[in-house]
Amino acid sequence: MPTASCATPRSAAAAPNSRPSCCAASSSSNASTGRPSACGARLSRTSCSRTATSCRRCWPEAAAEREWESQLEQLAARIQRLGPINLAAIDEYQQQSERKRYLDAQNDDLVEALETLENVIRKIDKETRNRFKETFEQINAGLQALFPKVFGGGQAYLELTGEDLLDTGVAIMARPPGKKNSTIHLLSGGEKALTALALVFAIFQLNPAPFCMLDEVDAPLDDANVGRYARLVKEMSEKVQFIYITHNKIAMEMADQLMGVTMHEPGCSRLVAVNVEEAVALAEA
Repeated sequence: MPTASCATPRSAAAAPNSRPSCCAASSSSNASTGRPSACGARLSRTSCSRTATSCRRCWPEAAAEREWESQLEQLAARIQRLGPINLAAIDEYQQQSERKRYLDAQNDDLVEALETLENVIRKIDKETRNRFKETFEQINAGLQALFPKVFGGGQAYLELTGEDLLDTGVAIMARPPGKKNSTIHLLSGGEKALTALALVFAIFQLNPAPFCMLDEVDAPLDDANVGRYARLVKEMSEKVQFIYITHNKIAMEMADQLMGVTMHEPGCSRLVAVNVEEAVALAEA
């Protein structure tokens, strides 16, 4: 029965630095029934003529038994330190990765929207400051022009109470003829009414409204100031229609049309309208 020998035949030429070829392959009749030897050849059960110790020269030079045992212990310790293994970790990682990408996209959208909103707020603040400053200067100029007409002299102006135009307040500084410059809180009732009237008319000059209603503005005024008030209303009526409630005869004389409520019979009110121009023409005729 042909067998495989672990020794190299003397007739075979071997390389000077190569290791000896151990356990040559047997014939095809024994290859299917042989067992693998330590060096990988398939031998028959009785074919190998060398012992296990004689084949150690085929092993790696540093493969000592204790070294292999030490490496096995180290690997076992490393596997033990890993702890329990979660077989579904890969799927969970993919799910969490997808969720992270979704949240990152949402965060990017929020950051972009926040930047856009901040840019819009800054643009609105800038435009508001410019418009407020322009409007403030125009109203201040109108007040300075109308105040002497109402009082027959003196001066008044608007003053900002803060530096930031978005948060500042506005104070009215007025000095009627013969008085020191002071705020509107130190003026009398009639002076406050005329100062407020000058400010309202200054605003109406900037942005006229279809009509303006004044309710007994002339009540705290004397006859001289009522005449100035009536003349100013007459001048402003070219641009704005005024509806004012009054009990003063001087103010009534300046109106183009009078409308009054009378009680001809007890408990029964009646509205009476009079066109002043037509009444004057009828009286002159």
